[in-house]
Amino acid sequence: MMPNGPNSDPATLSNVSPLGHLGRVVLLMAAASALLGWLSAHTDVLFADGLRYIAQARALEEGSAQAGVQKAVDHPAYPLAVAALHRALHGSGPDSWQVAAQVVAVIAGVLLVVPLYLVVWELFGEACAVPSVALVYVVPLTGHVFADALSESTFLLFWTWGLWGALRFLRTGALGWMALVVVGSGLAYWTRPEGLLLPAALAVAIVASPVWVARGLGKKGLIAVAVLALGSSAWIGPYVALKGGIGTKPSIARLLGTAPRSAAHAVERQRPLESDQSWAKTSILAARSVGKALAEAITYPLLPLAAIGLIGLRRGDGAGRQGKLLAVLWLAALLALLRLHATGGYCTPRHALVLLLMAVPSAAAGVGVVLGWSAWWLSASGAVRGVVWATFLAVVLAANGREWVAPVGAGFDGYRDAGRWLARRADGGRIVDVTGWSQFYGGQDAGYTFENLVAAPADPAARWVVAREAHLKGPWDYCARLRSLIDGLQPIAVFQGSSRRHPTKVYIFDRLPLLARPDLRTLHR
Repeated sequence: MMPNGPNSDPATLSNVSPLGHLGRVVLLMAAASALLGWLSAHTDVLFADGLRYIAQARALEEGSAQAGVQKAVDHPAYPLAVAALHRALHGSGPDSWQVAAQVVAVIAGVLLVVPLYLVVWELFGEACAVPSVALVYVVPLTGHVFADALSESTFLLFWTWGLWGALRFLRTGALGWMALVVVGSGLAYWTRPEGLLLPAALAVAIVASPVWVARGLGKKGLIAVAVLALGSSAWIGPYVALKGGIGTKPSIARLLGTAPRSAAHAVERQRPLESDQSWAKTSILAARSVGKALAEAITYPLLPLAAIGLIGLRRGDGAGRQGKLLAVLWLAALLALLRLHATGGYCTPRHALVLLLMAVPSAAAGVGVVLGWSAWWLSASGAVRGVVWATFLAVVLAANGREWVAPVGAGFDGYRDAGRWLARRADGGRIVDVTGWSQFYGGQDAGYTFENLVAAPADPAARWVVAREAHLKGPWDYCARLRSLIDGLQPIAVFQGSSRRHPTKVYIFDRLPLLARPDLRTLHR
């Protein structure tokens, strides 16, 4: 740990040269590149949200600002980057869009090493920086999200730069760091609406430190809050004016209370909502789901270490203020996740990535705290400590090894094969596939997914139904609609995923015999 005192600034107390830090960061980025590159190359299918980002990027590449920004559900920073890279690569077809989307996500995931290293150095000291950053990438969730066609890595890249600026400001009081906070959180907001969390939390941390504001900053405290308010408004204002709100995702509207909770059988729900479900039961289910998501994201063995790691937070001037910021971020994020489940019926490990980015480095610091209780560790050489840290990371890696290297979208590559089969053989008709995967890999722009499935029965062009067994036998409303569309038909093709752990069969049904029935022809007229 670094010396305590009013001037305990990690930037000035480092025992490692700038070239030494640069070398560490380069090695970490190389390791992250190898991991994310391998995972992206072994992708079975994209996460369903990635298809939406790609559709938005395609609209932007075609020059449609209305479809790409104004009418799009998602914020535009990540799709803009995907569209720019796709145009630079001169690609065509679904595979080229998948490559562009994954490359952008991977690049952001690799670049995240830099601000993450700085944040850990600021909070826990330079001795913890390398193992903490490495541990973030050893946890299986980060690799799988960063290698997919998702916006999280881009969001976290910007958000973590803003977080570092906020931590530096709270330690030093230098207003220049506010520029990094405003720019980082602003770019994060243009990627995902959660970008607003950082400036709001920092404002609360400043207001909650009246003694520091009065004695240390004076009028600078008011200036800092004003910079946050005006700077954030400058970033948010144009988007809010264009969209009519801070975001158009249904989940955001439900979180803010401007829209009712999702329907009892909404597809996003992890379980159907009971008609007489009480507020108490809803809260209990939300707490359980959020706890499970956190445990799976951070991994169970690291949870107690993350709590112990708080003891290892750097002391000195600004530590209390930084602690307040972290506490506000944790509390706000947890409340948001609880409300996400209470109003939408779902919460997955992916939604806990902001908390993971704070908890996993704290777990590495917790290991340092435990080792620091030993006189042997305090007298050990740097080489010995390096071996111990490497052994710890290897143990965590071995515990999660199978999950860590599992292909992205493992087991669902049957959808990709089904889409390509339809591209070769389906000489007409629209595809009905609630996941959207077979339409994407089949190169079909028009089709029916979760969003518009209700209109499929009345469309005589809705010929091909692609589904897996769980969709055909499930209790949800969309499952009943799929069953009615095939009406006892046998599949004409079956594709099984390559995963042994999660084998998934994908069926293709040809509705032509049903569409030829006189009663259906009359109905369609």
